Amino acid sequence: MKNLIRQFSVDESGAAAIEYALLTSLIAVATIGATMWLGAKISAVMTQIAGNLN
Repeated sequence: MKNLIRQFSVDESGAAAIEYALLTSLIAVATIGATMWLGAKISAVMTQIAGNLN
């Protein structure tokens, strides 16, 4: 039983998986935010162009 507990306390594969998950979620949030910001800017430019065409 002590050996099993010692192996569990030394194993760091779970920590690495959590770090990768956090990094992936951070990248996803940044991508979504940038896409929403850029989409709003492009929409404003297209609206201005459409208004100038009339």
